[in-house]
Parts: sequence; C-alpha cells; structure tokens
Amino acid sequence: MKDLLLIALFAALGAGGAGLLGWVAVRLLRRRSLALSLFCVAAVTVLAVTSGTFAVAQAMFLSRHDLGVVITVLVMAAVVSLATAALLGRQVVAGSRALTAAARTVGSDTGFAPPERPLGLELAQLGAELAATSARLAESRARTQALDASRRELIAWISHDLRTPLAGLRAMAEALEDGVAEHPQDYLRRMRAEVERLTGMVDDLFELSRIQAGALALSVSRVSVYDLVDEALAGAHPLARRRGVRLEGGQVAAEPVEVDSGEITRVLGNLLVNAIRSTPEDGVVAVSARREADEVVLAVTDGCGGIPEPDLPRVFETGWRGSAARTPRSADPGGAPERGEGGAGLGLAIVRGIVEAHAGRARVRNVAGGCCFEIVLPAARG
Repeated sequence: MKDLLLIALFAALGAGGAGLLGWVAVRLLRRRSLALSLFCVAAVTVLAVTSGTFAVAQAMFLSRHDLGVVITVLVMAAVVSLATAALLGRQVVAGSRALTAAARTVGSDTGFAPPERPLGLELAQLGAELAATSARLAESRARTQALDASRRELIAWISHDLRTPLAGLRAMAEALEDGVAEHPQDYLRRMRAEVERLTGMVDDLFELSRIQAGALALSVSRVSVYDLVDEALAGAHPLARRRGVRLEGGQVAAEPVEVDSGEITRVLGNLLVNAIRSTPEDGVVAVSARREADEVVLAVTDGCGGIPEPDLPRVFETGWRGSAARTPRSADPGGAPERGEGGAGLGLAIVRGIVEAHAGRARVRNVAGGCCFEIVLPAARG
C-alpha cells in the first residue's frame, strides 16, 4: 500500500509540474491561433503522461533496458499524439478561414456563399446562422428599397397634386383681386372646393404618418359588422348617386367584432369611394360580410374591369394609383372637384395600416368584371 502511495505521489508531482507549465502556456497563447492552442493542449497532455511515467520509472529502479523500453513507448505515443493534434488544428483553422471568407459575403448582392469544404458541427452551425442572417439582411434590404421607392413615388405624386390646386387657387385669387372675375361666387365656390381637397390630402398624410409611427390610438368596442357596413354605405350613398352607381349590401352577416368603429368605418369608406370612382355609370358596387372560422371577412366588390396581375402585390403600397382603368374620373363638368379626387394614393395604404393595427389583414383579388377588396378581422370572442 505504501508503494502505491509513493508511486501516486511521484506521478502526481510529474504530471502536476507539466500541468502548471501547460496552464501558463495556454494563458500566453489565448490570443494566438486556435491550432497552436490545440497543439499546446496535446503537448501538455503528452508531457504530463511522460513526466509522471518517467518519475515512477526512476523510483522503481528499473534496469537501463527496461527504462529504455518505457521511454521508447512514451516517445512513440507522444509523436503520434502530437501529429494527430497538429492535423486536427490545421483542419480547424482551415475550416475557420473558409468560414471567415464566406462571412464576407453576408449582406452582399449575391447573398451568402457557404464554404465548399466540409466543416465541423459547431462551424457548420455557425455557417447556417450566417446564411439565415444573410437572408434576413437581403429581405430587409429589399423592403427598404421598396419603401424608398414608394416614398419617392409618393413625394412625386404629392408634389404634382399640390401644384395643380395651388396654381388654380393663385389664378382665381388674382382674378378676384384684379376684379376681372365675371362670376365671383363661382370662383369662391371653386376655391373652397380646392381648399377642402388640399385639407383632405393633409388629413390623409397625417393619418398615414400616425399609422407608420405606431401612434394610432384605438378605442376598441364590441360592434356588429352590419352596423359598420350600414354606416359606411350611408356615407358613400351621395357619391354613388352622383356617379350613377348602385350600392348593394344585402349579404352582410351580423357578426360581432371588437374594433374601433370609427377607424373601420373609415376603412370601408375609403374602399367604397375607390370602388365607386372606378366603376362605370350604371355599375354595381357590392358590400358583403361573412364568418370564416375565427375571422370576419368584409368585402367590397366593384366593376373596374380588374387590376393587372403584376400590380396586385403593390395595391396597398403608399403612393400606388394603378392603371388608367382605376384612375378616378374627373368631376362633373363645371362643378367643383370632390374631396379626395385624384388623391395621392394614400387611401389604400391607410386601409392596410388601420386593419393591421386591429391584428387583421387586407387583400385584393380580381373577379369577373372587376376586383374584390377584402379586410379580414378577428371575430369577437364569446
């Protein structure tokens, strides 16, 4: 028993000395190459085994031949171990360098290019995360570019829409000031109509800015979609009568929803106004509401002739106006322009913003003779 304790002591002293040197070496090499650190760990392990074994062999008073055999075995094992550690370190470094080169492609126009050489499990997982990050960056860049394009388009439309009424207001004001207006009351009436049109554009811009800033405050209450549709139809009826368009709302289920009734009425009003202006005279604009699982779908169908398929994904973007088939017709000859006539393409963007603020979604699809705008809202619980 005493011999075993003595052997254990000599082995511990030899291995402990090697371990202490290894700890110092690892601390000094912590900022160097990973391959060098791995080789150092392997060298410390070999040195600890060799030192402990050599110390025990000396204490056992082995013959020179037996001691030579032990040392030879230790040297061969050390060479194989260190060679294996060096090879492993080179593989790790090569994989790391390949992944570093691939990481430079994250966020590039061509997308992430993964390393061609096989990687270890951890490096492969890191590569997968880099690929996912690159995909998210590409998606974010695409959204940013689309948003920038939409904003540029909006600014161009707003500039155009402001220039025309302002020029008309200036001309009519100068005519009144110079006393050359033959019918001053008509001029005043037209000026008031233009001011109302500009006011409507400013109101839409303010509403859209609140939506995009997340500052839209909702006053939610339980209400039937039947009441919402009835109120929206009542507000759109005068415009439909002037346009010669018939409104239909007979397929509206009295489903309860928990929404801000004022904002959803505005949504339906925007959809109805767009539908009426896009539908030819003697056409029909139909409103319906139905229950689908845990959702309520409100639909406004017009007779615009349809929207080109490439334009469907952009319908609810800020500044989108669509093709000539959906361009609002001019006001009655000699009459004042209606509020919002020739707007800056904000109505549908406001529709989407308000609906999404209610945890819903807005969509559009072509139907026979026109298109169908739908807003999907969560049904009221209970």
